[in-house]
This record gives sequence, C-alpha cells and structure tokens, in this order.
Amino acid sequence: MLQEAPNLNYIHELSGGDKEFEDKMISILKEELPEEIKQYKITVEMNVLKQTAEIVHKLKHKISILGLEKSYDFAVQYEKELLQGSDSKHNDFLEILNTMSNFLAI
Repeated sequence: MLQEAPNLNYIHELSGGDKEFEDKMISILKEELPEEIKQYKITVEMNVLKQTAEIVHKLKHKISILGLEKSYDFAVQYEKELLQGSDSKHNDFLEILNTMSNFLAI
C-alpha cells in the first residue's frame, strides 16, 4: 500500500502561524472524520456505490489537508472506480482512513 505519513504542513501553511486557526481546523477534522468513515463503511456494506463515491469525494479533501498526496490520487481513482460499479480498492482505502484516524488519534 501507499507508504506516506500524514502531516499538518498544509494547515500550518494555510494558517500563517495562527495557532487558533490550526486548532480549529484540527478540531473540525477530528469531529467530521469519524462520522464520514462510519458513513463510508455503511454505504460499502449496503453496496450503494454511488453514495460511497460521494463520501470518498468528501474524504479526499481531508486526505489532501493531511498532506497525503499519493493517497489523494488513489482516492480520485477509487471514486471513479466506485462510479463505474466496483469497490475493489476498498481495503486499501480503509488503510488510508485508519492512518488518518491514528494520526489524529480519534
């Protein structure tokens, strides 16, 4: 799988050193990510791939925010695959989500 580590570089760059802004961004990620992961798992289990693709679309922005460039590219491909009716990249995508969750310690 893709070996890359999440980081906060993008958030630091965006904030221009505003610690309060950084804390708010991280807080939003910690709040939204678990719910989106839960919804992702539900839609995969129900085999509603169009809805799964919509959730992957949302998640890929969080992937990008955490500096996971290769994982972002992977998510773009996975989203297309889902829209074509296949979820063969599901387990690899779960690894990305787990990496993000562990990084944010959720």
